Amino acid sequence: MPMTMSRARVARRIATAAAFGGGGIGLLGVAAVGVLLTEVRLARRTVGGSSDIPPCADGRYGAAFGHRTDRPPLRLGFLGDSTAAGQGVHRASQTPGALLASGLAAVAELPVEFHNVALPGAQSDDLPRQVELMLADGTEAPDVCVIMIGANDVTHRMPPAQSVRHLSEAVRRLHAAGCEVVVGTCPDLGTIEPVYQPLRWVARRLSRQLAAAQTIGVIESGGRTVSLGDLLGPEFEARPRELFGPDNYHPSAEGYATAAMAVLPTLCAALGLWPEEERPEPARGEGLLPVEQAAAEAASEGGTEVTASRAPWALLKHRRRRQLPEPEPTDPSSITG
Repeated sequence: MPMTMSRARVARRIATAAAFGGGGIGLLGVAAVGVLLTEVRLARRTVGGSSDIPPCADGRYGAAFGHRTDRPPLRLGFLGDSTAAGQGVHRASQTPGALLASGLAAVAELPVEFHNVALPGAQSDDLPRQVELMLADGTEAPDVCVIMIGANDVTHRMPPAQSVRHLSEAVRRLHAAGCEVVVGTCPDLGTIEPVYQPLRWVARRLSRQLAAAQTIGVIESGGRTVSLGDLLGPEFEARPRELFGPDNYHPSAEGYATAAMAVLPTLCAALGLWPEEERPEPARGEGLLPVEQAAAEAASEGGTEVTASRAPWALLKHRRRRQLPEPEPTDPSSITG
């Protein structure tokens, strides 16, 4: 609990600095820099990189549902970095976007048109460009957008307030265009297998701190968040050969499926499609908390949704997951732009 409260206070300071145009907030002492640089060099020799172009999963999912209704298809947009793009797998059906498009189609019983503008290697300062692409003239705004971003901000030492500011502005712009927005917050970088102590501890601390600050910024900008870090953390550490891809950095197909199962309930809830009520279930550890406390707790427990309630409160939920359907072949011609 003391660690959670400390993370909550720092996350609030970062989010406040982001809102008012402040700079970064340093979380590490100068004395740690020398040993960390040594660890970073060792990690770079061991952690693979991937120059593969992620498979394109754009297209229409759940096309069979189109014959049963005259309702228009749902539109799902994806923004973010290599995780959002699906780097590390070789089939479009294994990417998180394809998995979520198929899952959303099955729950809504409607076709889903999917469009992904995520860029491998992107940091949060690329989000303005991605939002422009998503809201380009002549295209309809998505009904809901998913953003996965933050890991590269940590590894490239982007000031956290700057990172949160770019993300918050992207959420506000998408929300103003009529999109619901769900953000998968910064993953736990302490789970990367070849990274050793003390870099592993530092990476975990920095990524969870950014995830908490992201949650505050997103909630106050009209979106919802799902924490991915601690959800993937224990599973990645326990089964790294299954959940990491060949480069030891990006998730495998099973790793992406784990993340998608955590995001799907929140994605559907944002569109009013999930059967669970919005009120908290205390027996499941849910409740109304001050937004910074909810953000800090979510950063420590993966698969946790945080959504806005009456200010300054937020609703923390652990939604029940369901197995994802197998993505079907898409119709790429259904997507333009």
